[in-house]
Amino acid sequence: MKIFLDTANTELIQKWAQTGLIDGITTNPTHLSKEGKNPAEQVLAICDILPSGSISVEVVETEPKKVYTQAREIAALCDNIVVKIPCHPPYYAVIKQLVDEGIALNITLLFSLVQGLMMAKLGVHYISPFIGRLDDIGHDGIALIKQLRHMLDWYGFETELLAASIRDTQHFENVIIAGADIATVPVAVFEKSLTHELTDKGMAQFLADWKKLNISQFP
Repeated sequence: MKIFLDTANTELIQKWAQTGLIDGITTNPTHLSKEGKNPAEQVLAICDILPSGSISVEVVETEPKKVYTQAREIAALCDNIVVKIPCHPPYYAVIKQLVDEGIALNITLLFSLVQGLMMAKLGVHYISPFIGRLDDIGHDGIALIKQLRHMLDWYGFETELLAASIRDTQHFENVIIAGADIATVPVAVFEKSLTHELTDKGMAQFLADWKKLNISQFP
């Protein structure tokens, strides 16, 4: 399973990129605006930190022709950029054209099995169901991940399943179990998922027991 960090903060990306655990980054207009820097320069800095990773960058135009033009311009910034486009019917023809032209796409704001099927039929690189937002309106986001996993496997699509809008460690663990190809995780959730109280307790106990030997050097 691949793990992406959902952030545009280069310090945090650098911190975790050096561990070898991070396979990519998902940004969005909100993340980039929080950094308060030139968005294009910020994106290029992220690409430099993870030159072999997948870096998702979202269009901000809304008119289909402008979405197409901006998507090509974003993709041209760096070879490892994947362009994020909302799963919005007026953009479907644009999505098809971009796929035909070899532009890697991450289709975002996806909330149903049928939407996922349509995007897989168009041959997009990633589909990103937003599980947290589904939970917010009383739907089961993890159930959608399972349905999409079954659909992609049953029909032999190459589109990868990227679980997004992960709100907590339980969400993270559930999308692992559900078979998502990728989870994009907020940094706070990612960091919390790496710790466990029993690990900390066990380390403290081992250290206390070792000190009883009163050995100044080992080995």
